[in-house]
Amino acid sequence: MSNTASPDPEMLRKLLEPLLEDFTYWFDRSQKLLSNERIDFLSEKDQKSLLERVENALKEVAVSVSLFRATGHQVGVDMTTMKPWHQLLMECQAVGMRYYRNQVI
Repeated sequence: MSNTASPDPEMLRKLLEPLLEDFTYWFDRSQKLLSNERIDFLSEKDQKSLLERVENALKEVAVSVSLFRATGHQVGVDMTTMKPWHQLLMECQAVGMRYYRNQVI
C-alpha cells in the first residue's frame, strides 16, 4: 500500500468548486457596487484602485476555474494564491457594509 497522496478529483470538486463560485459571486457584487456607485467615504483614487484590484481578482479566479475544470478537477489552488483574494474580499465586505449602512441612515 502506498502512502502517496494523489488528489481526489471528487473531493477537490466538492471543496474547491463552491469556494471559487463564492469568490466569483462576491467579487462580481463588489465590482458592480464600485463601478456603479460613488462611495463617498473613499477617495476617487482609492475607489478606482479597489475596483481595479477586484477586477484583477475576478480574472484570476476565472483562470483558476478554467484550469480546475480543464484538468477534470485534478488540481487545486494554492493557499498563497487564495489568501490575497480572501483579504480583498474582507476589504470589499467592509466597504459594502459601511456603504449600505450609510444608505439606511
